[in-house]
Amino acid sequence: MQVIETKAGTREALAAAGRPVVLVPTMGALHEGHLSLIRKAREVAGPSGTVAVSIFVNPIQFDRASDLEAYPRPMESDLAACRAEGVDVVFAPGAGEMYTGDRSITVTEKTLSRDLCGASRPGHFDGVCTVVLKLFLITGCEAAVFGEKDFQQLAVIRRMVRDLDVPVEIIGHPTVREADGLAMSSRNVRLTQDQRADSPRIRFALAAARNSESRDAAELLKIAREEIVASDLAEIDYLTLVDSETLAPVETVTRPATLATAVFYGDVRLIDHIGIEP
Repeated sequence: MQVIETKAGTREALAAAGRPVVLVPTMGALHEGHLSLIRKAREVAGPSGTVAVSIFVNPIQFDRASDLEAYPRPMESDLAACRAEGVDVVFAPGAGEMYTGDRSITVTEKTLSRDLCGASRPGHFDGVCTVVLKLFLITGCEAAVFGEKDFQQLAVIRRMVRDLDVPVEIIGHPTVREADGLAMSSRNVRLTQDQRADSPRIRFALAAARNSESRDAAELLKIAREEIVASDLAEIDYLTLVDSETLAPVETVTRPATLATAVFYGDVRLIDHIGIEP
């Protein structure tokens, strides 16, 4: 496995690599969810293709300096996990390698990113789009695998690829969960013992709404909200019901919709979502 810290070195290595090159972009702190993406990438790449993983904590997608500073960076264990999964190339640049001090170009999506995480984290998706497009250009990948847990991110990246004619296939992979239902996230390790014990209520709340007979948005949101706020440890950042394709808010579920939430446990922000069928 090659570990490369420079853009030029990564371009050179992957230009000579077996095709297709399938990229798994990550910010490190790898867990089973990430490893499932790597396995999917290997499946797509096949025996003659190349699996590349990027490990880069992207500073321009963080809206809170404290969140960026606290983000875990266990590089040694991340590299060991990549090696165990048969990754071919790891691109692990520093911020100075990815961004010049006078950078002035940003990729912006204006519709799908308005609400949900985009509303509560100003500039977040500008940072996501910018770094993902850079990673596509640096690696020259033919395909990239993203987790469906970040469903808004996945929708935004698909739109970017469509609108900018980027020749990369975007592959979504299902959310991986802990045994108690909590969606796996690198941020989970920052939860206290009490917060971690309480956090599965996020999934329970969404499932309770989905399993109700109502398809009225107000009622579905009420069911989920009551379950979450029953805990004095949890604070809702947002809770909303949107069209699964357009991400526009809906009042009644007449076509596939998504019930999505972000919940704070202290300064740890967790996201999750669930599909709601008509």
